[in-house]
This record gives sequence, structure tokens and C-alpha cells, in this order.
Amino acid sequence: MTRTLQSVLLVLLAGASPLIHADEPGAGPSACARIDEAAARLACYDRAVGREMPAERTLAATRPADVFSNETLGDVNRCDKGAPSSLLDARWELDADTAEDPKPATFCIRPFRPIYLMPFYTSRTNQTPSSPTPENNVSSPQGINRGELKYQISLKTKLANDLFGDNGDLWMGYTQVSHWQIFNGDRSRPFRETNYEPEAQLVFRTDFDVLGWKARMLGFGLVHQSNGRSDPLSRSWNRATAALGLERENWTLLLRPWWRMFEIGEDDNPDISDYMGRGDMQIIKVAGDSQYALMLRHSLRGGARSHGAVQFDWAFPIAPPLRGHVQIFNGYGESLIDYNHRAWYAGIGLSLIEWY
Repeated sequence: MTRTLQSVLLVLLAGASPLIHADEPGAGPSACARIDEAAARLACYDRAVGREMPAERTLAATRPADVFSNETLGDVNRCDKGAPSSLLDARWELDADTAEDPKPATFCIRPFRPIYLMPFYTSRTNQTPSSPTPENNVSSPQGINRGELKYQISLKTKLANDLFGDNGDLWMGYTQVSHWQIFNGDRSRPFRETNYEPEAQLVFRTDFDVLGWKARMLGFGLVHQSNGRSDPLSRSWNRATAALGLERENWTLLLRPWWRMFEIGEDDNPDISDYMGRGDMQIIKVAGDSQYALMLRHSLRGGARSHGAVQFDWAFPIAPPLRGHVQIFNGYGESLIDYNHRAWYAGIGLSLIEWY
């Protein structure tokens, strides 16, 4: 039988037999022509003539091309991180980029500060907010209740990796804290105060010892904070910040001085640095599923300009990922509208994200 006759018989059998399918071994060349996808069609022809294919090509021929495969995208969209080497590394991705453990991609959404909801939050209310600027004084009481709901949302993303050789990551963060008079039916349950705080920070990996602590990060940033309100309740300020992060076992210590920057236009609160401070210190302890945080803030001035604040937070497990969250604050500046109002504040609620 000539080769031509063999080919004719193969074509006739492939067209006549319903038991031979285009994607099965033994299918004829004419059956392969009916396959639209190029890789699968080529694989069918190879099988028809008895040619063996590598295993990886056989797999590719059985399915359409996957545009989301690792072969196509590599690690450009990898947002997960390998096992962190420390608490600060878990938060700021400080470890150097390696082939075995590359840094996650940019523009991945990350937690920044704790995210919590406290439906039971009470304070000594500030009924007549004031400022040295005459246009920012309230003359009549605001009718604010002691009890309210407080929540905080805080996220960040990395804009760039390794801007200076193999170090220097650029981050952008956003934090929003709201005080909602949810129990104040007489005033239609308004939001008493919302503070908006976008910021950018350049973070460097460090490795040196300070009094038994390991210095792991150094940061420089720009911060804007405002309450988005009109006079007489408008409050805002801008700061340049520095930050040094240290850690030891399950403890972290963050030292953060800042410098107020010039205001554009009229200053709503010219003395804010004497109350909200010129720097703060934050100590965090991780104990199993519980976390304890202490914040200390001061104006770094003496006499009549000496003011500060202290805040304690305790997060404890309830039903993962939810935790209970307790917060106690004493001093000035719990919110921008209360920047020069000293009071105790206390709340209890739930948190979804903590520091670590």
C-alpha cells in the first residue's frame, strides 16, 4: 500500500468514525484541523503521526493559554511575604530582596495601624472647642453626649522598592479616625469629629544595637492631618517626621520626633505643637494572641507649654481574626478638635487588625 493510499484511508476513517475525537490519541490529521486553539491543534497533529511530546507541552496542549500563570507574570503580582524575620519586618518588609525570598510587589494593600470599632466610648466632652485664632472659637455649647462610637481605619501600600541600591522603600499610608454620636438622638446622631491623615514615608533597613535593642528601621516622612471642617471647627497641620524602630524578642519600640511645617493660608491652630506634641514614643508587647501598646507624647517644652498625652491599648483574642480591644487615653489631643482639651477617654470594642 502506497503512502498516498495510507493517508487517504486515515482521512476517511477520521471523518467517518464517531469514536475518534480530535483531542484523543489516534485521532486523524483531519480531526486535528477542527481544533481552534493553536497549541492543542499542534499537539493533536503530533499524536496523529506518533510523535512524542514533552510533559510540559502535553499539559499546555490540554488547556487554553493561562495569562495569569506564574510563567507569564512571574512574581510581579506577588503580595504575600515569606516568614518574617521579626515583628518590624512583618510590618515593613525590611528583609533584603533575595531570589529565594523576593520582596512582595508594589501597590499591595497592607494594614498600617490597628483597625477597630469601639461602640462604647466615653469622655469628658468638649462642648466649646477653641483656638487662639478668633475665627476658630465656638461660643455656644455643641450639645455633645459623653457616650459615642469610635472607629479607626488604617491602610498602607508600597509605591517603590529599593530606591537606593538594595534599600529604601517608599510607602504611602492613610488613617481615618471617626467619633460618631450614635446615641445622640436629639441631634440626629451626627459625626462629632473625623480626622483624615494621609502620609508618605521612606523606610530604610538598618542593623545596629542600641542599649540591648536591635535597630531595624529608619524612616523619614511627610504627614498631613485635618478634620475637613469649616470655621469655627476647622483644624489641620502638616509635619515632617523621622522614625527609629527598635525591637527585642516580642517587644518593639518606635521613637518618632516631628517638626511642624508652614501652613498655607490662615493657621487654624497656631499652638497645636504645644498640645499635640513634637514627638511620641510607642512601645508594643506581643504575648501570644494578645497585644499591649503604650503611646507617650509630649510637647518637649517646659512651663506653661508643657503638655502631653498617654494612651494604653490592649487587644485580646475572642474569635480569630476578631479580637477584643480596650483603649484608655489621658491628656491633650485625642482628636484634632480636642487638641487643647485635656480629658480622660475610655472605650471597648472589637479589632480586626492590630499592630502585628
